[in-house]
Amino acid sequence: MRLADLFRARDVSRIESLRLVARGAVEGLAAGRHRSPNKGSSVEFKEHRPYVPGDELRNIDWKAFGKSDRLYIREFEEETNLRCMLLVDQSGSMAYGGERAVALTPDTSHTGASRKSSESSSGAATHEPPPSWWKGTKQEYACGLAAALSYLLLSNQDSVGLMTFDSRVRDYVPPRMLPSHLNLVLTTLANKYRGGETDLGTVLRQATVKLPRRGLVVLISDGFGDVESLGRSLTLLRAERQDVIFLQILDPDEVDFPFHERIEFRNLEAANETEIIDSRVVRDRYLESLKRHNAMIAAACRRNRVDHLMITTDVPLVDCLARFIAIRQAGPVSGAVSAESLKSKQGTPQ
Repeated sequence: MRLADLFRARDVSRIESLRLVARGAVEGLAAGRHRSPNKGSSVEFKEHRPYVPGDELRNIDWKAFGKSDRLYIREFEEETNLRCMLLVDQSGSMAYGGERAVALTPDTSHTGASRKSSESSSGAATHEPPPSWWKGTKQEYACGLAAALSYLLLSNQDSVGLMTFDSRVRDYVPPRMLPSHLNLVLTTLANKYRGGETDLGTVLRQATVKLPRRGLVVLISDGFGDVESLGRSLTLLRAERQDVIFLQILDPDEVDFPFHERIEFRNLEAANETEIIDSRVVRDRYLESLKRHNAMIAAACRRNRVDHLMITTDVPLVDCLARFIAIRQAGPVSGAVSAESLKSKQGTPQ
């Protein structure tokens, strides 16, 4: 898979123009734009400390000496590069794709509802069909989002790594900052998803031992699972001083449940498990359960100071990424982005 298979040239240019900066201090291997807990030589003054024999004389603050008759060393905050780990959910529930999902590829800006060429009354096709591989699933959207973030970080000379998971961590790509590293990340994302169930809490605990110290962790998942377990793992990540972002990917069908008849539902996390349900009977209970589940996720993220954004797959991916970064620069992120909110400009997360 190549970046050109996912995005138009103008979208690639938009991604290049974005800047994702760590909110707290991070520890990296090279000079960069992110704050580091280490002291070094930079343009940003940090603090004074008393002079001790062996210190560089050029770092003495002679103005402070003139005022206090004591020797002080000027310390500066060292800047470093960011090391980011992307965690991408490939469990069975991510295989769902509704008719409203937006294709990511060039010249397919129409929605998934037009997967087959739509024709006008004159019989002329109004849209080109999406490529054969596009199914409009949450998993494809999540991989596209991870690809965009990888390209953004590497363009900014930051390091990026990748973990894919279902019931456990499957693929692991260590963080690197070489431009050629993008090919390995994209190739790994293109691997067939595993399916099965997942427990985000268990996966995050398994992933912790491989995470870079004091870096950025971006979790991309639909969030279906045990919220209490997820909350405990988020607490563990924050205790390790990780900057954590949770991008929750949902299909519009999962959000508004637009079914109004008897439908056969198939369990995507268990083989050969189906059930015919009258959607009119379960709709209200389903929506209430989903609302409660998402509220618990949002509360766990707020409690652990984790940026959380719920995204539906009818939102153009690059538009969503640009909106998220703009909001993050202004402060903590907590909310949702949908196609309707982008149109009305009334759904800005606070």
